[in-house]
Amino acid sequence: MEQAAGSAQDAQSLPVCYRHPDRETGVRCTRCERPICPECMVSASVGFQCPECVRGGSGTGHPPAASRPRTVAGGTVAADPRLFTKILIGINLAVFLLQLSVGDRFTNRFELIGQAYTYFLPGVQGIAEGQYYRLLTAMFLHGGYAHIAFNMLSLWWIGGPLEAALGRARYLALYFVSGLAGSAFTYLIAAPNQPSLGASGAIFGLFGATAVLMRRLNYDMRPIIALLVINLIITFSPGMNIAWEAHVGGLVAGVVTGYAMVHAPREKRTLIQYGTCALVLVVVVVLTLVRTAQLT
Repeated sequence: MEQAAGSAQDAQSLPVCYRHPDRETGVRCTRCERPICPECMVSASVGFQCPECVRGGSGTGHPPAASRPRTVAGGTVAADPRLFTKILIGINLAVFLLQLSVGDRFTNRFELIGQAYTYFLPGVQGIAEGQYYRLLTAMFLHGGYAHIAFNMLSLWWIGGPLEAALGRARYLALYFVSGLAGSAFTYLIAAPNQPSLGASGAIFGLFGATAVLMRRLNYDMRPIIALLVINLIITFSPGMNIAWEAHVGGLVAGVVTGYAMVHAPREKRTLIQYGTCALVLVVVVVLTLVRTAQLT
């Protein structure tokens, strides 16, 4: 009896379709976030939209504020929803070509390393020596053809749909916050003379945010969970020579930031979303300063 009463109460708490008040639903329009029933759902590139958002207004010539094209995170719907993903891939490929043409001297200068003597550069090098730019530049370096191929394919498959769902600015903020968190965690945990490079920290952040988004849209979670498990198994497999610290740091930052992106209330959405990014960056700074104090 108590379980039946609880189920009835949960059912009553579900919102009703804005066009059919007698129909309960757990799905909302990804643009205006109004509840919609299966009859009102119009399939979109990410999630479902209501008929008004699909038409772009109610016939007045000026769509109401609730119907203006917005992503599920409140970003502006762009004509090319994968533009920044393409730009990021282009930057990574351009830097990799630069690595191939200049050689290890270039890579040694910009890879992530805490504190060590290097073969190609004089004296002690590393973040502990004030080269904080390495936290960022290491995100665009790769250790070989297989390394960059795997990362760029992952960025295209995961990043493209996520950019469309979040909007350009939020997607870019998520990418860099996750990558920097992965770099900072690597700097904190890894041996100071252990070099690290790659976009994996940022990409694992995209994995984490994608899982949060799929949960928010009530999608089947099994594909993304299976993909994450496979990647984590590879990360911790012996002999793989993978900086697991970057993967874990990026994943945690991606989950936290992604949750803020897709669950922030509309009234304070921008404040919460970018405020969370700022807090993660504060953590990055703190971790970096703590490790630097240990090494100097």
